[in-house]
Amino acid sequence: MSLPATLDGPWRFGPVTVWRLPHVPGTRGEPQARVLLADQLGGSPQDLPLQRDPRGRPELHGPLAHIGTGWSHSHGLLLVGLGEGVRLGVDLEPLRPRPRMAEIIERFFHPTEVAWLLGLDEDARTHWFFRVWCAKEAILKAQGQGISFGLHRLQLAPAADGALHLAWCDPELGPAQRWHLHEWQAADDFRAALAWHAL
Repeated sequence: MSLPATLDGPWRFGPVTVWRLPHVPGTRGEPQARVLLADQLGGSPQDLPLQRDPRGRPELHGPLAHIGTGWSHSHGLLLVGLGEGVRLGVDLEPLRPRPRMAEIIERFFHPTEVAWLLGLDEDARTHWFFRVWCAKEAILKAQGQGISFGLHRLQLAPAADGALHLAWCDPELGPAQRWHLHEWQAADDFRAALAWHAL
């Protein structure tokens, strides 16, 4: 599995670029994302044709409707993704203790993932838990509903090279094979994931 050579970004995955910015905890990500997007696309942040759909998912409109974007912020970092001809979602997760990890896995994950993850030793389970959670969030942010869609409605599995891939998903997400998934270390103590599919 190839990972970006730098922790600083920006990172390029296929048609998508992802930037990492410092972020003030407790504040919204959109104002800062607008500044970066306007810098990349032209114009002013307040005039950017960026709106939220009925589920709250950010979308560019008008002449920029063919460009996908999304962002995620947590504990002082912000990731912003931008790509032409794609629908995308990005997620950022701090690597922190989760004392009820096994309970979360049993309650929310797909049955095949439950069997896989609970069969691992604690260190391996922790490693894969954060990767799976982050990747699921990225896919579901791209889909538009976020985790309210149901984390059990998609199943992730490691490929031979150690990269996660979408093995199965609810038909509402479309064919599993259309999804592109990229994971990396966005900082020493943060996992990141990007999911996208072509429009």
